[in-house]
Amino acid sequence: MTTSEHSIDVHGVRETVDTERLDTAVSILGLLADRTRLALLHRLSLGDADVTTLCTACDAARPSVSQHLAKLRLAKLVTTRRDGRHVIYSIRDGHLRRLIDEALSVADHHIRDLPSHD
Repeated sequence: MTTSEHSIDVHGVRETVDTERLDTAVSILGLLADRTRLALLHRLSLGDADVTTLCTACDAARPSVSQHLAKLRLAKLVTTRRDGRHVIYSIRDGHLRRLIDEALSVADHHIRDLPSHD
């Protein structure tokens, strides 16, 4: 094993994860560790939206939402397209959508003290 790899045990199977992959995951999870950004991504997981819609959904001011969206766009977690004068935001892929859903499900289990399951 090189210094750029880490060996982990997943259900009895050894798996090697390289440092770049871990660093990228940490960066993505760090972006999700913000209430407004998580709320934005959750709303986008339900469908495409413009900034006005996202401001309403997240109960946040337009400048704040725009700054958060810029960070998500730079991290390639959301994409944009123009629709006339409006910029429409989309969540980048299903992996991110599922990650957000799972994070919120874990939160539900903690809040409601639900039993764990797989």
